[in-house]
Amino acid sequence: MHTIAKMKNPVQHYAWGSFDFIPDLLGNATPADEPWAELWMGAHPKAPSQVEYDGRWVSLPELIEKFPEQILGKTALKRFGRQLPFLFKVLAADQPLSIQAHPNRDQAVAGFLRENQAGIPLDAPQRNYRDDNHKPECLCALTEFWALNGFRPITDMLAALARACSPELRPELDAFSQQADVGGLRRFFHGLMTLPDARRQRIVEQAVQRAAESAADDPAARWMVELQRWYPGDIGVLGPLLLNLVQLNPGEALFLEAGELHAYLRGCGIELMANSDNVLRGGLTVKHVDVRELLQVARFEPKTPRIIRRETQSFCEAFYPQPAREFMLAVISLAGGRPCECRGGSVAILLCMQGRAAIRAGGDRREIILKRGDAVLVPAAVQRYRLEGEAKLYKAGLPAQTERGTPGHK
Repeated sequence: MHTIAKMKNPVQHYAWGSFDFIPDLLGNATPADEPWAELWMGAHPKAPSQVEYDGRWVSLPELIEKFPEQILGKTALKRFGRQLPFLFKVLAADQPLSIQAHPNRDQAVAGFLRENQAGIPLDAPQRNYRDDNHKPECLCALTEFWALNGFRPITDMLAALARACSPELRPELDAFSQQADVGGLRRFFHGLMTLPDARRQRIVEQAVQRAAESAADDPAARWMVELQRWYPGDIGVLGPLLLNLVQLNPGEALFLEAGELHAYLRGCGIELMANSDNVLRGGLTVKHVDVRELLQVARFEPKTPRIIRRETQSFCEAFYPQPAREFMLAVISLAGGRPCECRGGSVAILLCMQGRAAIRAGGDRREIILKRGDAVLVPAAVQRYRLEGEAKLYKAGLPAQTERGTPGHK
């Protein structure tokens, strides 16, 4: 496979999704009859993309198996095997997603093997590990986007908990205050996750009542009230007291490492991650929660979230610096009729988010017209390609250092 090809990509209809954003992106009527939560572009076995090849639609995993070096490139094939190392998504959340963490590579390999040996089906609701890969990920906001990301500084956390929580939580808070470190936080978190149902609901309800008094001036308190509306009595309602509340403006991004507790609360964004669907949940969900496994995976070191802003690479292309070796996220902006010449030689997926563009591989007379919502696969066999038009495209690919066989990022 030596040329650029159109893609047809599956949609995931999760309950928290938007009835408007992805249908509108793909040119469908809005509001939709059901929520459209994620548009997947990649080769994950759960929902692989289709690629136009030889006059028919073929699954991307099938094409990779047939043309591994032409699609992935020699270095990526050696490093990652016969698989696309990243999964590219559009995410549209009208409701909060679960508080969750993703395993590191060793944890994913061990957990996947353990659950296979236990005979747990891959689609079983109690399954934690659906593949053997880790899942670093980058989220770039397309709209105003709210998220929880990593534990707050412990002193801030203790002060927020003391203001919001009732005397019923006092024994656990006193113990945490006496050991205000990572070990104390871990014990406190375990205590919250294993509270008896009736006591948990009382603690959450009383905390929300207090939060409502300051919701007008305190975004964290306002989100507690909102979370209680969606998940009444869930321990995740206390999430804004424990985790950093982040507001992203369009064009700003977050990078999430293995083990970082996080939750996407509301907004639409581009999501790019290693090719994995492993999730350990900790709240704001009716799905399976495995407290023991979550405690093994979660990192309890407090952090200050770092908002990533794109860095210019050329007059038409900018990228988001982050440490993952499996992916690179870039933005291509076309304006004024000036063509954009892009270096290939590395597998990439391009998604048109605004406008209209023509793309053509170097030396190829055939061009593909991209309108809003269209995506194409650029195989590694394409060494150069040219874009023209008035458009904005997001590009998922591999970092330059990965393609050269060295660690790091572009």
